[in-house]
Amino acid sequence: MERVLKARPLLLVLLALAVVLGVLWFVPSNEYIFLPDPPRAVDPLVQLPGEKDVEEKGGIYMVDIFVRKASLLERVFPQLHDGASLVPAKQVNPIGVSESQRLQQSRNEMSQSQKVAAAVALRYLGYKVDVKTNGVEVTAVYPDAPADGKLEVGDVVVAVEGKPVDTTEELRKAMSRVTPGETVTFGVRRSGGVQQIRLATEANPDEPKRAIVGVQIEQSATIDLPIAIKIDTGSIGGPSAGLAFSLDIVDELGQDLDKDGRIVVTGALDLDGRVGEIGGIKQKTIAARNSHADLFLVPDGNAQDARRYADGLKVVAVSSFREALSALTKT
Repeated sequence: MERVLKARPLLLVLLALAVVLGVLWFVPSNEYIFLPDPPRAVDPLVQLPGEKDVEEKGGIYMVDIFVRKASLLERVFPQLHDGASLVPAKQVNPIGVSESQRLQQSRNEMSQSQKVAAAVALRYLGYKVDVKTNGVEVTAVYPDAPADGKLEVGDVVVAVEGKPVDTTEELRKAMSRVTPGETVTFGVRRSGGVQQIRLATEANPDEPKRAIVGVQIEQSATIDLPIAIKIDTGSIGGPSAGLAFSLDIVDELGQDLDKDGRIVVTGALDLDGRVGEIGGIKQKTIAARNSHADLFLVPDGNAQDARRYADGLKVVAVSSFREALSALTKT
C-alpha cells in the first residue's frame, strides 16, 4: 500500500505533463511551419491528346512544401521535424491578405504557370502558340517593403515612369535603371482603370546595386494553345512547378528526357523561358534527397542554398528552359 501511495504523485505528474504536451501539440501558434513534401511524378498529372500510358522506371517529378500553422509545441521545438522552418505569419499572409485569399492566389499562380509551361514547351517543339502579353501581375507584396500598403495582389503593372511595360523582362529592365533609394512611378491597372502610384525603392539584399519595391511578379497574358493540355495538381498552388511541367510535356511529345532516371525539378517559368527563383528550397532539397533522386534541377538563384542541404544529391543550376533541356540531354 505504501508503494502505491508513493507512486501516485508521480503518476499525477506524468498525467499532467501528458495533458500539457497534448495541448501544446494541438493548439496553433501565431507562426507557420514549412515542411518537406515528397516529390510527385508529373506524368500522371499531365494529360495530352492521344497519349499512351507507359510504365517508366524513372520520370520527371515536381516538388512542393507542406505549409500549415505551427503548434505551440512545434514553435518551441521545430526540430521535431526533419527540415522544418518556422516562418512569421506576416511573411506567409501579408497584412490585409486572409488565409483563403492567399490560397486562392496560390492556385491562380499554379493555373497560370501551367499555361506558361505548355506554351514554352510547345513553342520549343515547333507548335504555333498565340500569346498576348498585357502587363506584369503582382502576386505577392512583402511586409514592410516600399510597396506594402500601396500595391495589391492582383495589380497589373503596365508602365514605369510613363513608359509602357508589357512583360516581366521589360519591367526588370526598367527597374535596372533605378538606383536604390530613388522613387519610381508605376502605372498600375486596377479595377478596370490605370492608376499612377509613386513608390520608394530599396536595395536588393542579394544585389545591393539593384533597386526593388518588394513584390513578387508573374507575366499577365492570354495564351491560346494549339492542342488541349490538361494539368491537374489538385490543391497544390504556386508557380514553382512550371519548369517541371514544361520538361514533362517535351518528354511526352518529343524526346526521352529522364532516361529512366528520377529527375526532381523546381523553378518558376516565364514565357521567354527564363527560370525564376522559388521559395522553400531547404524543404524541397531535403524532400528530393530523401526520395533518392538522381538529379535535382533548381534555379540559379536557389542553387547555393540547395547545395547546403543536398548531402550527396546532384544539384544542377539552370537559368532557362533551354539550359534545363541541355542538362538532361547531357546526363
